[in-house]
Amino acid sequence: MTSSPTLDAGRVRQALSGGRAVVLPNPAPLTYVVAATAPRAVNLAKARPADQAVALWVHHSRTADTVFDALDLGPELAAAARRLLTEERVTLLAPLRAHHPLPDWLEPAAKDGWTLLFGARWTPLLPVVREHPVLYVSSANRTGHPPAATASAARAMFPDDVPVLDPASLPGTEEEPTGTPRAATTTVRLHPDGSLGLHRGGAQDRTYAGAGTYLDHLRTAYGLPEGPARP
Repeated sequence: MTSSPTLDAGRVRQALSGGRAVVLPNPAPLTYVVAATAPRAVNLAKARPADQAVALWVHHSRTADTVFDALDLGPELAAAARRLLTEERVTLLAPLRAHHPLPDWLEPAAKDGWTLLFGARWTPLLPVVREHPVLYVSSANRTGHPPAATASAARAMFPDDVPVLDPASLPGTEEEPTGTPRAATTTVRLHPDGSLGLHRGGAQDRTYAGAGTYLDHLRTAYGLPEGPARP
């Protein structure tokens, strides 16, 4: 396998429009992600089964509104969930309303009454993704490898047909110090009653003493009810 090329934003937009998976940067402390307009493309880029569940990237307001109509969350919890996605930049497991019809494009991110959502809206990246209201996303790694923290790591990991976007080509980005620690995003589960669970540790919770301490921080910061952590 040869390393995939680092491309500018225009060429990466063309690849997305052509149905190909691309590797996109995030600001620290998050690693890169692989995204595409079809879940199959994301999974094949990661060298894993084509039908494996993926997260839906709710970066587009129209997509977000449709998704939140399908969630089993009251208005206050829905507002907190939006903030968790856009401000905290966690990946969120959110409950779906029973018997609520789902759009076809949400099905690949739904399983057993829950949907997996990624909602980061990094301003320099929005011009690249905004023309695709429905995108699927996963951490930028091939099976058996850690998520890519740099463009060079992504180039070495992915094949030529999965282009890597160089963050230096994005207007408004600033060079980060060499060696900035990065990790895949933390995954949090939000229950219909407002209780929280830490589904998978990651970049956001790793500086806290433990899962309970991080979840306490989220409850305070986002106005969620007090209570013990749930699975």
